Formats: sequence, C-alpha cells, structure tokens
Amino acid sequence: MKFGIIYELQMQKPWEDGAEFRTYHDALAQVELADQLGFDYIWEVEHHFLTEYSHSSAPEVFLAAASQRTKNVRLGHGVALLPYPFNHPIRVAERAAALDIVSSGRMDLGTGRSITEQELGGFNIDPADSRGMWEEAIEMIPKMWTQETFSWEGKYFVVPPRNVLPKPIQNPHPPLWMACTQPESFRIAGKKGIGALSFGFIAPGVLEASLAIYRESVKNAKPVGEFVNNKFAATSFACVAPTDEEALEYGRPAAQFFQESLGILFVPWGKRPDAPPSYQYYVSLAQMVEERLSQGGDGGRFEEAWESGALCVGSPERVRQVVERYAATGVDQLILMVQVGRIPHEKVMQTIRLFAEEIIPKFR
Repeated sequence: MKFGIIYELQMQKPWEDGAEFRTYHDALAQVELADQLGFDYIWEVEHHFLTEYSHSSAPEVFLAAASQRTKNVRLGHGVALLPYPFNHPIRVAERAAALDIVSSGRMDLGTGRSITEQELGGFNIDPADSRGMWEEAIEMIPKMWTQETFSWEGKYFVVPPRNVLPKPIQNPHPPLWMACTQPESFRIAGKKGIGALSFGFIAPGVLEASLAIYRESVKNAKPVGEFVNNKFAATSFACVAPTDEEALEYGRPAAQFFQESLGILFVPWGKRPDAPPSYQYYVSLAQMVEERLSQGGDGGRFEEAWESGALCVGSPERVRQVVERYAATGVDQLILMVQVGRIPHEKVMQTIRLFAEEIIPKFR
C-alpha cells in the first residue's frame, strides 16, 4: 500500500496578516519533509470560492513549486476540474505535461467535475452539463499527449488539427485518476480504466462496497488512455502525536471544523429543485446536513468515528491499528489530510514525521 498527503490549503478564521503566505509556504515545507521521509504521493485539489475550507485555486502553481523542492514523491492533481470554463481540456493537457517535465516524470493527473453549487454557479456552469464535459475532456487529454496532430469535434469541444505542446515525458503518458464520492462515480472510473480517488472519507466497513463497485467495473474497462490505471485510493484525516491526548487536543477541533465545513458545502443543493440526476446524491446529503445543523453540535460524530477506528488520530500505535484496517480492505493507497483547520505547522510536521517513521515501514 502506498501513502499520500492531500492539501486543501485550509485557512480557518480568524486570519492574521500574512496568513495565506504562511499557509502556502508551510505546506511546501511539509511537502519537502514528506518527500525526505518516504511518502509516495502529494495531491492537491482545485477549488474556487470555498472560503476557509480551501484556498487552493491554482494547484498547478503549488505542485510546480513542490516539484523543485522534492526528488521522489509523485505529484498529483487531486483534482483538476475539467468542465469548461473552469478549464479548457487543452490547457489542462498543456499544464499537466509541463508539470511532468519539470518534475522529471512524477505527475499524476486526477480529474473531476466539482460537487459544489458554489463553484459551478460561480463559473456559470450548468450542473446538467458537468459530467458530459468531464467525459469528453477525459477522452481528449490522453490523445493530446500521444498524437502529434490532434483534432476533435464533440458536443462541448471542437478543436481543429493542432499539435498540443509540450508532451509529457512519461511513456505512454501519465496515470489518470477520477475523484469519486457517490457509487456511480466508482463505476464510471472503472469503466474508463482510470484510478479511483475516493474523496468521501469513507471508513473501513463501508469502504469495501465502493471498492467492490470499482473492481467489478474495471474488469471490463475500455480505457480512455493507452493503459488501465487499476488503482483505488482511500482518504482519511490524520493527526499523530506521541500520545492520544495530544493528538486529540489538536485533531478533534480540526476534524470537527473539516466535517462541518464539508457538510455546509452541500447545503446549496438543497435549494436547487432543478438539480440534475447526477447531483441528486448531493441533494440528499444537503437535506441530511441541514437536519444535523438544526440540532446543533456535531452529535458526537467525531467521538463515534474516533472510537470506531475510522480516523488516523492518536499515538503511532493507535494509528497503526487504523491503517491496518485500511490495508485489509485491499486499497492501493491511503491519502492523509494533515493540514486542517488551525492545527499548527509544527504539529503537522510532527504528524508527517511520526507517520513516516513509525507507521509506513510496517506496510512496506
């Protein structure tokens, strides 16, 4: 099992002067340490307008900077948003190829369509078109990388014959992934022969159902690229300290902030009776979130998740037991969110160091 770290570049209020500068540069220092200590992947999201939850609107810039401070860790878009006008697929292919070059062939391209009304509405994207645009773009990108002359005529994109430059240096091209949260997404990722980034923070015991959907679907994959990237990555929140008490002191409020912020992102879907079928999953989540918010507090959800062993929060010994449960599911990678809420930079560095030194070696 491989291990990764994912960045939202979170900035919980209140903010002090220079907060964004410190957030970015602290994260780069964390990435450098993770590379030195043997983590396999660094992922960074693309989000827009999600105040506090994510200040990461230009992952290609952050990942390029990270590429110059690291030597071995793979650098992944987790994810690049493919619907237009978030990004035109030509620009995604160009920027990703450039990142592959400057990182000496360490780039993975994770893709998605956005699951928030805030982002789609901010770019005036009709939610009914987002999956279709993603599907068209994910078919186009690997062809741009491998064909000297590329052209396309589809429903959403028309490209006359052009040589899209630069080309990536990985042969035949970098691995492709898809962000997945609802069951249908895992099926689509498998069908298209691309890796599944399970970004729903699904714990063992429930995670296996999503993994089974993906594994069954990928058996009959018709890959959009030149090969099938049969990989499944799970995600978990992590705060590791010498003792459970210290980990909980910093990890509990950060996890509660993350859970509440993530839930609030879905609330606008509850006010969209016109939401298309592919977003009905998030409409139901919005209804659940609104009911929970009306009750106040987190309803003991953190304690329940922590006691059940779903979160990588605690001493190295405790977290090792949690990771064993993820490993037992058969996932190919466990991606950790370590920079969350107001966890101090030095505590994030501590989590990275303890996880790398005390936990990862047990799973090599």
